[in-house]
Amino acid sequence: MSYILVLDIGTSSIRASVVTKNQDVEATLQTEFLPISPSPGLVEFDPVEMAKISIDSMNKIIDDRGVPLGIGITNQRASTILWNKKTGLPLANGIGWQDLRTIGECLMLQSKGIRLAPNHSATKIASILGATGSTSFENIAFGTIDSWIVFNLTKNSSNPQHVSDWSNASLTGLLNEQGSGYDDEISDALRLDSAIFPKLVDSRGHLGEASALTGSPPILAILGDQQASLFGQRCFNVGDAKVTFGTGGMLDLVVGKSRPLFRVQGSNGTTPVIARTENSESIWAIESIMLTAGSCIEWLRDGLKIINTSQDSHIEASKCTSSDDVWFVPALMGLGAPVWDLGARGTLIGITRGTGIPQIARAVLEGIAHRGADLLYAAQSDGDVEIKTLKVDGGMSRNPTFVQALANSCQKEIHVSSQTEATTLGVGLLAGLEANLFNSFDELCDNENNLTNTQIYYPTGFDNRERWLFVREKALKTVLELSDINF
Repeated sequence: MSYILVLDIGTSSIRASVVTKNQDVEATLQTEFLPISPSPGLVEFDPVEMAKISIDSMNKIIDDRGVPLGIGITNQRASTILWNKKTGLPLANGIGWQDLRTIGECLMLQSKGIRLAPNHSATKIASILGATGSTSFENIAFGTIDSWIVFNLTKNSSNPQHVSDWSNASLTGLLNEQGSGYDDEISDALRLDSAIFPKLVDSRGHLGEASALTGSPPILAILGDQQASLFGQRCFNVGDAKVTFGTGGMLDLVVGKSRPLFRVQGSNGTTPVIARTENSESIWAIESIMLTAGSCIEWLRDGLKIINTSQDSHIEASKCTSSDDVWFVPALMGLGAPVWDLGARGTLIGITRGTGIPQIARAVLEGIAHRGADLLYAAQSDGDVEIKTLKVDGGMSRNPTFVQALANSCQKEIHVSSQTEATTLGVGLLAGLEANLFNSFDELCDNENNLTNTQIYYPTGFDNRERWLFVREKALKTVLELSDINF
Protein backbone atom coordinates (compact mmCIF):
# COMPACT_ATOMS: atom_id res chain seq x y z
CA MET A 1 0.00 0.00 0.00
CA SER A 2 1.34 3.44 -0.95
CA TYR A 3 0.97 5.88 1.92
CA ILE A 4 2.58 8.71 3.87
CA LEU A 5 3.51 8.10 7.50
CA VAL A 6 2.86 11.18 9.65
CA LEU A 7 4.23 11.96 13.09
CA ASP A 8 2.18 14.57 14.97
CA ILE A 9 3.68 15.69 18.28
CA GLY A 10 1.25 17.74 20.33
CA THR A 11 1.39 19.28 23.77
CA SER A 12 -0.07 16.22 25.51
CA SER A 13 0.22 13.31 23.06
CA ILE A 14 2.23 11.82 20.20
CA ARG A 15 0.40 10.38 17.21
CA ALA A 16 1.63 8.26 14.30
CA SER A 17 -0.87 8.02 11.45
CA VAL A 18 -1.32 6.91 7.86
CA VAL A 19 -2.37 9.38 5.14
CA THR A 20 -3.68 7.60 2.05
CA LYS A 21 -4.09 8.34 -1.64
CA ASN A 22 -7.75 9.08 -0.85
CA GLN A 23 -6.58 11.87 1.46
CA ASP A 24 -7.86 10.05 4.51
CA VAL A 25 -6.18 9.68 7.90
CA GLU A 26 -6.10 6.08 9.09
CA ALA A 27 -4.55 3.79 11.68
CA THR A 28 -3.70 6.48 14.21
CA LEU A 29 -1.57 5.23 17.07
CA GLN A 30 -1.76 7.76 19.90
CA THR A 31 0.38 7.77 23.05
CA GLU A 32 -0.12 10.15 25.95
CA PHE A 33 2.89 12.41 26.49
CA LEU A 34 2.08 14.93 29.19
CA PRO A 35 4.32 17.91 29.98
CA ILE A 36 6.14 18.20 33.29
CA SER A 37 5.45 21.21 35.52
CA PRO A 38 8.14 21.46 38.23
CA SER A 39 6.46 24.62 39.60
CA PRO A 40 3.77 27.10 38.50
CA GLY A 41 4.59 28.72 35.17
CA LEU A 42 7.24 26.14 34.26
CA VAL A 43 6.55 23.60 31.50
CA GLU A 44 9.11 20.94 30.56
CA PHE A 45 9.28 17.58 28.79
CA ASP A 46 11.68 14.64 28.45
CA PRO A 47 13.25 14.79 24.95
CA VAL A 48 14.63 11.24 25.13
CA GLU A 49 11.22 9.78 25.94
CA MET A 50 9.64 11.91 23.21
CA ALA A 51 12.04 10.54 20.61
CA LYS A 52 11.60 6.96 21.81
CA ILE A 53 7.80 7.08 21.69
CA SER A 54 7.93 8.72 18.25
CA ILE A 55 10.25 6.12 16.73
CA ASP A 56 8.49 3.16 18.35
CA SER A 57 5.07 4.39 17.20
CA MET A 58 6.22 4.94 13.64
CA ASN A 59 7.88 1.53 13.46
CA LYS A 60 4.67 -0.12 14.70
CA ILE A 61 2.79 1.46 11.80
CA ILE A 62 5.48 0.30 9.36
CA ASP A 63 5.37 -3.23 10.76
CA ASP A 64 1.65 -3.29 10.03
CA ARG A 65 1.47 -1.31 6.75
CA GLY A 66 4.88 -1.73 5.15
CA VAL A 67 7.47 0.94 4.35
CA PRO A 68 5.83 4.29 3.46
CA LEU A 69 6.63 6.50 0.49
CA GLY A 70 7.85 9.08 2.95
CA ILE A 71 7.53 10.78 6.32
CA GLY A 72 5.74 13.99 7.31
CA ILE A 73 6.40 15.66 10.67
CA THR A 74 4.21 18.22 12.41
CA ASN A 75 4.62 19.45 15.95
CA GLN A 76 3.91 21.94 18.72
CA ARG A 77 5.97 25.00 17.95
CA ALA A 78 8.68 26.99 19.79
CA SER A 79 9.33 24.25 22.37
CA THR A 80 13.08 24.18 22.83
CA ILE A 81 15.73 21.47 23.13
CA LEU A 82 19.54 21.66 23.37
CA TRP A 83 21.66 18.58 22.85
CA ASN A 84 25.21 17.36 22.31
CA LYS A 85 25.67 16.46 18.65
CA LYS A 86 28.35 13.85 19.45
CA THR A 87 26.51 11.96 22.18
CA GLY A 88 23.01 12.72 20.89
CA LEU A 89 21.89 13.41 24.47
CA PRO A 90 19.96 16.50 25.58
CA LEU A 91 21.64 18.93 27.96
CA ALA A 92 18.46 19.14 30.05
CA ASN A 93 14.73 18.69 29.81
CA GLY A 94 13.16 20.50 26.91
CA ILE A 95 11.23 23.69 27.68
CA GLY A 96 7.64 23.78 26.44
CA TRP A 97 6.21 26.64 24.42
CA GLN A 98 3.84 27.64 27.27
CA ASP A 99 6.71 28.06 29.76
CA LEU A 100 6.92 31.51 31.40
CA ARG A 101 10.32 31.36 33.13
CA THR A 102 11.89 33.96 30.82
CA ILE A 103 9.39 36.78 31.37
CA GLY A 104 12.03 38.86 33.18
CA GLU A 105 14.57 38.38 30.39
CA CYS A 106 12.00 39.41 27.78
CA LEU A 107 11.15 42.60 29.69
CA MET A 108 14.83 43.45 30.08
CA LEU A 109 15.37 43.01 26.33
CA GLN A 110 12.46 45.36 25.64
CA SER A 111 14.42 48.13 27.32
CA LYS A 112 17.12 47.52 24.68
CA GLY A 113 14.62 47.72 21.83
CA ILE A 114 14.38 43.95 21.28
CA ARG A 115 10.87 42.48 21.49
CA LEU A 116 10.67 38.81 22.34
CA ALA A 117 7.93 36.90 24.12
CA PRO A 118 8.48 34.10 26.65
CA ASN A 119 6.75 31.66 24.30
CA HIS A 120 9.51 32.23 21.71
CA SER A 121 12.44 29.83 21.67
CA ALA A 122 15.14 32.51 21.80
CA THR A 123 15.20 33.22 25.53
CA LYS A 124 14.56 29.55 26.34
CA ILE A 125 17.92 28.69 24.74
CA ALA A 126 19.74 31.14 26.98
CA SER A 127 17.84 29.79 30.00
CA ILE A 128 18.92 26.19 29.36
CA LEU A 129 22.52 27.23 28.80
CA GLY A 130 22.51 29.23 32.01
CA ALA A 131 20.90 26.46 34.04
CA THR A 132 23.36 23.83 32.81
CA GLY A 133 26.40 26.07 33.21
CA SER A 134 27.45 25.51 29.60
CA THR A 135 30.25 27.92 28.65
CA SER A 136 31.21 26.42 25.29
CA PHE A 137 29.07 26.10 22.18
CA GLU A 138 31.20 23.30 20.74
CA ASN A 139 29.08 20.29 19.72
CA ILE A 140 25.92 21.93 21.06
CA ALA A 141 22.80 21.97 18.89
CA PHE A 142 19.59 23.90 19.40
CA GLY A 143 16.35 22.81 17.85
CA THR A 144 12.61 23.01 18.05
CA ILE A 145 10.81 19.66 18.17
CA ASP A 146 11.02 19.11 14.40
CA SER A 147 14.82 19.51 14.57
CA TRP A 148 15.15 17.11 17.47
CA ILE A 149 13.01 14.42 15.84
CA VAL A 150 14.74 14.69 12.47
CA PHE A 151 18.12 14.45 14.21
CA ASN A 152 17.02 11.30 16.04
CA LEU A 153 15.61 9.75 12.87
CA THR A 154 18.83 10.40 10.93
CA LYS A 155 21.63 10.40 13.53
CA ASN A 156 22.78 6.87 12.69
CA SER A 157 22.74 7.44 8.94
CA SER A 158 25.67 8.51 6.81
CA ASN A 159 24.28 12.06 6.79
CA PRO A 160 22.70 13.06 10.13
CA GLN A 161 20.55 16.17 9.84
CA HIS A 162 20.33 19.28 12.02
CA VAL A 163 17.60 21.22 10.25
CA SER A 164 14.36 23.09 10.78
CA ASP A 165 11.78 24.35 8.34
CA TRP A 166 10.84 28.02 8.10
CA SER A 167 7.32 27.53 9.49
CA ASN A 168 8.80 26.41 12.81
CA ALA A 169 11.66 28.92 12.69
CA SER A 170 9.21 31.80 12.35
CA LEU A 171 7.99 31.10 15.91
CA THR A 172 11.44 31.05 17.54
CA GLY A 173 12.01 34.81 17.68
CA LEU A 174 15.39 34.25 16.05
CA LEU A 175 14.64 35.36 12.48
CA ASN A 176 15.51 38.80 11.13
CA GLU A 177 12.94 41.43 10.21
CA GLN A 178 12.68 40.21 6.61
CA GLY A 179 12.26 36.61 7.69
CA SER A 180 15.17 35.67 5.43
CA GLY A 181 17.58 34.26 8.02
CA TYR A 182 18.78 34.46 11.59
CA ASP A 183 19.10 37.86 13.29
CA ASP A 184 22.62 38.60 14.53
CA GLU A 185 21.38 41.36 16.85
CA ILE A 186 19.17 38.92 18.75
CA SER A 187 21.93 36.31 18.92
CA ASP A 188 24.37 38.90 20.26
CA ALA A 189 21.88 40.24 22.82
CA LEU A 190 21.39 36.71 24.19
CA ARG A 191 25.10 35.84 23.82
CA LEU A 192 24.33 32.96 21.51
CA ASP A 193 26.44 31.52 18.72
CA SER A 194 24.31 31.03 15.61
CA ALA A 195 26.44 27.97 14.80
CA ILE A 196 24.20 26.02 17.19
CA PHE A 197 21.08 26.91 15.20
CA PRO A 198 19.64 24.41 12.70
CA LYS A 199 20.01 24.86 8.97
CA LEU A 200 16.76 26.29 7.56
CA VAL A 201 15.19 24.17 4.84
CA ASP A 202 12.05 24.15 2.71
CA SER A 203 8.92 22.71 4.31
CA ARG A 204 8.78 20.20 1.47
CA GLY A 205 11.71 18.31 -0.05
CA HIS A 206 14.07 15.39 0.53
CA LEU A 207 15.15 16.21 4.08
CA GLY A 208 17.06 13.06 5.03
CA GLU A 209 16.76 9.30 5.38
CA ALA A 210 14.96 8.10 8.51
CA SER A 211 17.46 5.34 9.26
CA ALA A 212 15.95 4.84 12.72
CA LEU A 213 12.86 3.42 11.01
CA THR A 214 12.45 0.10 9.24
CA GLY A 215 13.26 0.58 5.56
CA SER A 216 14.80 4.05 6.09
CA PRO A 217 12.01 6.01 4.35
CA PRO A 218 12.76 9.60 3.30
CA ILE A 219 11.60 12.58 5.37
CA LEU A 220 9.63 14.67 2.88
CA ALA A 221 7.81 17.42 4.81
CA ILE A 222 7.96 19.41 8.05
CA LEU A 223 5.35 21.92 9.24
CA GLY A 224 4.45 23.55 12.54
CA ASP A 225 1.10 22.34 13.81
CA GLN A 226 -1.01 25.39 12.98
CA GLN A 227 0.55 25.73 9.54
CA ALA A 228 -0.12 22.03 8.95
CA SER A 229 -3.75 22.56 9.90
CA LEU A 230 -3.90 25.51 7.48
CA PHE A 231 -2.61 23.27 4.68
CA GLY A 232 -4.89 20.40 5.70
CA GLN A 233 -7.85 22.76 5.35
CA ARG A 234 -6.65 23.53 1.77
CA CYS A 235 -5.95 27.17 2.64
CA PHE A 236 -3.51 27.82 -0.20
CA ASN A 237 -4.50 31.27 -1.47
CA VAL A 238 -4.55 34.83 -0.14
CA GLY A 239 -7.67 35.31 2.00
CA ASP A 240 -8.00 31.62 2.90
CA ALA A 241 -8.31 31.16 6.66
CA LYS A 242 -8.86 28.44 9.23
CA VAL A 243 -9.34 28.46 12.97
CA THR A 244 -8.51 25.54 15.24
CA PHE A 245 -10.45 25.30 18.50
CA GLY A 246 -8.69 23.04 20.97
CA THR A 247 -7.57 23.99 24.46
CA GLY A 248 -7.13 27.48 23.02
CA GLY A 249 -7.94 28.86 19.60
CA MET A 250 -5.68 29.86 16.72
CA LEU A 251 -6.81 31.52 13.50
CA ASP A 252 -4.39 31.60 10.56
CA LEU A 253 -4.96 33.75 7.47
CA VAL A 254 -2.89 33.41 4.29
CA VAL A 255 -1.60 36.83 3.19
CA GLY A 256 0.79 35.86 0.36
CA LYS A 257 4.45 36.04 -0.55
CA SER A 258 5.16 39.41 1.07
CA ARG A 259 5.94 39.56 4.76
CA PRO A 260 3.43 41.54 6.85
CA LEU A 261 4.68 45.05 7.57
CA PHE A 262 4.89 44.50 11.34
CA ARG A 263 7.67 42.43 12.85
CA VAL A 264 6.31 41.20 16.17
CA GLN A 265 2.67 42.22 16.54
CA GLY A 266 0.13 44.09 14.45
CA SER A 267 -2.09 46.87 15.79
CA ASN A 268 -4.83 44.27 16.35
CA GLY A 269 -2.61 41.86 18.25
CA THR A 270 -1.84 39.34 15.50
CA THR A 271 1.58 37.90 14.69
CA PRO A 272 3.25 37.12 11.34
CA VAL A 273 4.17 33.49 10.68
CA ILE A 274 5.53 31.60 7.69
CA ALA A 275 2.85 29.20 6.47
CA ARG A 276 5.27 27.11 4.43
CA THR A 277 8.32 27.46 2.20
CA GLU A 278 8.80 25.78 -1.17
CA ASN A 279 11.66 26.34 -3.62
CA SER A 280 13.12 28.85 -1.14
CA GLU A 281 9.99 31.03 -1.40
CA SER A 282 7.88 31.60 1.68
CA ILE A 283 4.12 31.96 1.91
CA TRP A 284 3.21 34.22 4.83
CA ALA A 285 0.22 34.09 7.16
CA ILE A 286 -1.13 36.13 10.04
CA GLU A 287 -1.96 34.33 13.27
CA SER A 288 -4.59 35.44 15.76
CA ILE A 289 -4.70 33.71 19.15
CA MET A 290 -7.15 33.18 22.01
CA LEU A 291 -5.68 31.60 25.11
CA THR A 292 -8.68 29.59 26.35
CA ALA A 293 -11.41 27.89 24.31
CA GLY A 294 -12.00 24.18 24.97
CA SER A 295 -10.48 24.63 28.42
CA CYS A 296 -13.62 26.63 29.32
CA ILE A 297 -15.72 23.55 28.56
CA GLU A 298 -13.35 21.51 30.72
CA TRP A 299 -13.98 24.06 33.48
CA LEU A 300 -17.72 23.45 33.23
CA ARG A 301 -17.06 19.70 33.36
CA ASP A 302 -14.20 19.33 35.84
CA GLY A 303 -14.36 22.57 37.82
CA LEU A 304 -18.03 23.43 38.24
CA LYS A 305 -19.09 19.81 37.53
CA ILE A 306 -22.35 20.97 35.96
CA ILE A 307 -21.85 18.72 32.91
CA ASN A 308 -20.50 15.17 32.73
CA THR A 309 -18.88 15.27 29.29
CA SER A 310 -17.73 18.01 26.95
CA GLN A 311 -20.53 17.13 24.51
CA ASP A 312 -23.03 17.81 27.29
CA SER A 313 -22.33 21.53 26.80
CA HIS A 314 -24.20 21.27 23.48
CA ILE A 315 -26.99 19.17 25.00
CA GLU A 316 -27.52 21.62 27.87
CA ALA A 317 -27.28 24.71 25.65
CA SER A 318 -29.88 23.20 23.30
CA LYS A 319 -32.42 23.26 26.13
CA CYS A 320 -32.76 27.03 25.75
CA THR A 321 -32.90 29.30 22.69
CA SER A 322 -31.21 32.20 24.45
CA SER A 323 -28.77 32.73 27.30
CA ASP A 324 -31.28 35.28 28.69
CA ASP A 325 -28.61 37.99 28.60
CA VAL A 326 -26.06 35.92 30.52
CA TRP A 327 -22.60 36.60 29.09
CA PHE A 328 -19.27 34.85 29.50
CA VAL A 329 -15.79 36.12 28.60
CA PRO A 330 -13.38 33.17 28.10
CA ALA A 331 -10.30 34.72 29.70
CA LEU A 332 -9.27 32.01 32.14
CA MET A 333 -5.59 32.69 31.33
CA GLY A 334 -5.95 36.22 29.99
CA LEU A 335 -7.01 37.57 26.62
CA GLY A 336 -5.18 37.32 23.32
CA ALA A 337 -5.89 39.19 20.10
CA PRO A 338 -7.04 41.86 19.55
CA VAL A 339 -6.66 43.13 23.15
CA TRP A 340 -3.71 41.34 24.71
CA ASP A 341 -4.17 41.43 28.48
CA LEU A 342 -2.55 38.66 30.51
CA GLY A 343 -4.28 40.06 33.59
CA ALA A 344 -7.79 39.67 32.18
CA ARG A 345 -9.83 36.93 33.81
CA GLY A 346 -12.90 34.90 32.98
CA THR A 347 -16.12 36.82 33.54
CA LEU A 348 -19.70 35.59 33.89
CA ILE A 349 -22.34 38.30 34.24
CA GLY A 350 -26.09 38.73 33.89
CA ILE A 351 -27.04 35.92 36.28
CA THR A 352 -30.53 36.05 37.76
CA ARG A 353 -32.60 33.78 39.97
CA GLY A 354 -33.89 32.11 36.81
CA THR A 355 -30.44 31.32 35.40
CA GLY A 356 -29.77 27.60 35.09
CA ILE A 357 -27.22 25.24 33.63
CA PRO A 358 -28.60 25.59 30.06
CA GLN A 359 -28.15 29.39 30.08
CA ILE A 360 -24.65 29.13 31.52
CA ALA A 361 -23.64 26.45 29.00
CA ARG A 362 -25.00 28.55 26.12
CA ALA A 363 -23.29 31.69 27.44
CA VAL A 364 -19.94 29.88 27.59
CA LEU A 365 -20.27 28.51 24.04
CA GLU A 366 -21.39 31.89 22.68
CA GLY A 367 -18.58 33.65 24.54
CA ILE A 368 -16.00 31.40 22.89
CA ALA A 369 -17.71 32.06 19.55
CA HIS A 370 -17.46 35.82 20.08
CA ARG A 371 -13.76 35.42 20.81
CA GLY A 372 -13.52 33.52 17.52
CA ALA A 373 -15.08 36.55 15.83
CA ASP A 374 -12.53 38.74 17.63
CA LEU A 375 -9.76 36.68 16.04
CA LEU A 376 -11.33 36.96 12.61
CA TYR A 377 -11.77 40.74 12.72
CA ALA A 378 -8.24 41.18 14.11
CA ALA A 379 -6.70 39.10 11.30
CA GLN A 380 -8.72 40.87 8.61
CA SER A 381 -7.63 44.28 9.92
CA ASP A 382 -3.94 43.49 10.36
CA GLY A 383 -3.78 41.56 7.09
CA ASP A 384 -5.92 43.99 5.10
CA VAL A 385 -7.62 40.93 3.59
CA GLU A 386 -11.26 39.91 3.76
CA ILE A 387 -12.04 36.41 4.98
CA LYS A 388 -15.06 35.27 2.99
CA THR A 389 -15.34 31.72 4.34
CA LEU A 390 -13.89 30.43 7.60
CA LYS A 391 -12.78 26.82 7.91
CA VAL A 392 -12.86 25.23 11.37
CA ASP A 393 -11.24 22.18 12.94
CA GLY A 394 -10.33 20.98 16.41
CA GLY A 395 -12.39 19.27 19.08
CA MET A 396 -14.93 22.08 19.47
CA SER A 397 -15.76 21.93 15.75
CA ARG A 398 -17.99 18.96 16.62
CA ASN A 399 -20.23 21.07 18.84
CA PRO A 400 -23.20 22.27 16.70
CA THR A 401 -24.35 24.95 19.14
CA PHE A 402 -20.89 26.46 19.24
CA VAL A 403 -20.32 26.42 15.46
CA GLN A 404 -23.71 28.01 14.79
CA ALA A 405 -22.89 30.71 17.35
CA LEU A 406 -19.58 31.23 15.55
CA ALA A 407 -21.37 31.71 12.23
CA ASN A 408 -23.69 34.25 13.83
CA SER A 409 -20.86 36.12 15.59
CA CYS A 410 -18.66 36.28 12.49
CA GLN A 411 -21.50 36.70 10.00
CA LYS A 412 -19.55 34.29 7.80
CA GLU A 413 -20.12 30.91 6.24
CA ILE A 414 -18.39 28.31 8.42
CA HIS A 415 -17.01 25.09 6.91
CA VAL A 416 -16.32 22.34 9.43
CA SER A 417 -13.44 20.09 8.45
CA SER A 418 -14.22 16.42 7.90
CA GLN A 419 -11.01 15.80 9.84
CA THR A 420 -11.17 16.89 13.48
CA GLU A 421 -7.37 17.07 13.56
CA ALA A 422 -6.32 18.68 10.28
CA THR A 423 -2.67 18.92 11.35
CA THR A 424 -1.90 15.28 10.55
CA LEU A 425 -3.68 15.50 7.21
CA GLY A 426 -1.95 18.76 6.26
CA VAL A 427 1.65 17.61 6.56
CA GLY A 428 0.63 14.27 5.04
CA LEU A 429 -0.72 16.06 1.97
CA LEU A 430 2.44 18.15 1.66
CA ALA A 431 4.68 15.07 1.92
CA GLY A 432 2.37 13.27 -0.52
CA LEU A 433 2.91 15.99 -3.11
CA GLU A 434 6.67 15.52 -2.77
CA ALA A 435 6.28 11.73 -3.09
CA ASN A 436 3.98 12.08 -6.15
CA LEU A 437 1.21 10.36 -4.22
CA PHE A 438 -0.80 13.42 -5.28
CA ASN A 439 -0.28 15.14 -8.59
CA SER A 440 -1.02 18.76 -7.79
CA PHE A 441 -2.63 21.31 -5.52
CA ASP A 442 -5.65 21.13 -7.81
CA GLU A 443 -6.09 17.45 -6.98
CA LEU A 444 -6.09 18.28 -3.28
CA CYS A 445 -8.71 21.01 -3.77
CA ASP A 446 -10.86 18.81 -6.01
CA ASN A 447 -10.95 16.13 -3.33
CA GLU A 448 -11.83 18.65 -0.61
CA ASN A 449 -14.57 20.23 -2.74
CA ASN A 450 -16.13 16.84 -3.40
CA LEU A 451 -16.33 15.77 0.23
CA THR A 452 -19.97 15.03 1.04
CA ASN A 453 -19.47 15.00 4.81
CA THR A 454 -18.21 18.58 5.12
CA GLN A 455 -20.70 20.53 7.23
CA ILE A 456 -21.52 24.13 6.35
CA TYR A 457 -23.09 26.53 8.84
CA TYR A 458 -24.70 29.79 7.71
CA PRO A 459 -25.54 32.81 9.87
CA THR A 460 -29.11 32.51 11.10
CA GLY A 461 -29.25 35.85 12.90
CA PHE A 462 -27.16 38.68 14.30
CA ASP A 463 -25.45 38.37 17.64
CA ASN A 464 -25.15 41.55 19.70
CA ARG A 465 -21.49 42.40 19.09
CA GLU A 466 -21.80 45.80 20.76
CA ARG A 467 -23.02 44.12 23.93
CA TRP A 468 -20.19 41.57 23.67
CA LEU A 469 -17.52 44.27 23.37
CA PHE A 470 -19.00 46.04 26.41
CA VAL A 471 -18.87 42.81 28.42
CA ARG A 472 -15.34 42.01 27.23
CA GLU A 473 -14.15 45.28 28.76
CA LYS A 474 -15.37 44.04 32.16
CA ALA A 475 -12.81 41.23 32.05
CA LEU A 476 -9.79 43.48 31.50
CA LYS A 477 -7.18 44.44 34.10
CA THR A 478 -8.38 42.02 36.76
CA VAL A 479 -4.77 41.27 37.81
CA LEU A 480 -3.14 44.67 37.31
CA GLU A 481 0.50 43.55 37.62
CA LEU A 482 -0.05 41.06 34.78
CA SER A 483 -2.07 43.50 32.68
CA ASP A 484 0.92 45.86 32.67
CA ILE A 485 3.06 43.21 30.92
CA ASN A 486 3.02 43.39 27.13
CA PHE A 487 5.22 41.46 24.75
